[in-house]
Amino acid sequence: MPEYTLATLAAVIAVVAVELLWARTGIFRTLQYWLAMAIVFFFQVLVDGWLTKLSDPIVRYAPEHFLGVRFPFDIPIEDFGFGFALVTAVIIAWEVAGRREQRA
Repeated sequence: MPEYTLATLAAVIAVVAVELLWARTGIFRTLQYWLAMAIVFFFQVLVDGWLTKLSDPIVRYAPEHFLGVRFPFDIPIEDFGFGFALVTAVIIAWEVAGRREQRA
């Protein structure tokens, strides 16, 4: 499996596992979370699409390191997994920190 794809899958699995097995913030059950993710993905498509467009790329990916599937606007699909993992990890950390602050 290509390196970038493997790293993406590992990141997504790790973040989901942290939420479901440790943090248990319940974010996956809230409309607020999914609306936030929709907003993030909308802007990710705009920015990432511009950065990775094959006609004049600013960011280049070595073909042997990812699946080669690009959608939409030439965006490697792995970018969406990393975006999901990074934003979700921050939201989980924010929720956990909020809990700790409330206890203090």
